[in-house]
Amino acid sequence: MQSARNTTAFRSIFDAGELKSELENSGVKPSLIPYIWKRVIQNPDAQFDQIPSLPSAAYPLLTSKFKTLTSSVHKVIDSSDQLTTKLLIKLQNGALVEAVIMRYDSRLGKYDGKPRPGGPRSTLCVSSQVGCKMGCTFCATGSMGFKSNLTSGEIVEQLVHASRISPIRNIVFMGMGEPLNNYGSLVEAIHVMTGSPFHLSPKKITVSTVGIIHAIKKLHSDLPGLNLAVSLHAPVQEIRCQIMPAARAFPLVKLMDTLQEYQKNTQQKIFIEYIMLDGVNDEEQHAHQLGKLLETFQVVINLIPFNPIGILSKFTTSNENKVTNFQKILRGTYGIRTTVRKEMGQDISGACGQLVVNLPNKRSTENTLTDIEDIQNLTLIFNHCNNIDRILSPAPSCTRPIQNFQFN
Repeated sequence: MQSARNTTAFRSIFDAGELKSELENSGVKPSLIPYIWKRVIQNPDAQFDQIPSLPSAAYPLLTSKFKTLTSSVHKVIDSSDQLTTKLLIKLQNGALVEAVIMRYDSRLGKYDGKPRPGGPRSTLCVSSQVGCKMGCTFCATGSMGFKSNLTSGEIVEQLVHASRISPIRNIVFMGMGEPLNNYGSLVEAIHVMTGSPFHLSPKKITVSTVGIIHAIKKLHSDLPGLNLAVSLHAPVQEIRCQIMPAARAFPLVKLMDTLQEYQKNTQQKIFIEYIMLDGVNDEEQHAHQLGKLLETFQVVINLIPFNPIGILSKFTTSNENKVTNFQKILRGTYGIRTTVRKEMGQDISGACGQLVVNLPNKRSTENTLTDIEDIQNLTLIFNHCNNIDRILSPAPSCTRPIQNFQFN
């Protein structure tokens, strides 16, 4: 079995901790790091000796121990509606992970009877691990088992690759892996993304977890201001354990106590993800159990249609009437804001629960990228990141320039 920590000959230049330590040991000021990153983002194919105005000691250090990008885009797959793009990314050790770009227009619909502000937006769904330990029975990634953690640099590189295709506004850690099981790399990667030269707001970043209690307890102090999404998927512990084996380690009562404390400290809404599995967790009694469980919280529940995962599927999707009734109970009886996710990217296995490294038999673009302008639709969380109160939800060498970063 591979090590939980990904060991490689070269480190990514975006591995912030490693870079800071090496620069300090060589007598180079770490304050130069944002400048180095800015230059790399502008030209990822450049060599370190092409970065001007660095101290002479920096060049041999960077060349011998770091790479501008340790990963490469192995394949780019576009959905038929051109709103979703899946990137198959090859790591330095040969492993493959997936990241998904979802495009939408926040001006669609109305808010308080008025046209919505905003415009075209793209959200990037990033992976934090190769495979996953959690073993959720409805998730394709869970079928892979756990292979390795990504370094913080490998996580950030997904943003760099995606930004050459589309300007990225929001980040969601809902790709391959359980983010809170790779806590150190997650925290470091988000600090990089929210710092110079990326300048993403913590409010535009969402971390999804099955409920790793000890990590949730320290999340607010380490990453204040970001959004937390919890993959609950069942209103009682027995059903949770049936469909999410890892839930045995995180009893529902203790998880809810932890979320209560988290909400008290953060004063932020918590997003609850609930996959609709026909005959498993979608009956009226389950809706009432869920409503009673969450009625004292400030939450938004996102009902997620189950996405098939080929021969691995042992579940079926709840029918539309069941989903609508489930939503009505939560809204009407318990007053809980509840939305239904419209999925994006099912035809490229890029929708929720479908991320597993395979190559669907679809058109791919490896050397050229489509210029997509007409973008719309995304899930609840992405719209919340833009202060939208109604869901419009879903849910290689690149040659396009970086468009979204603001450099100091």
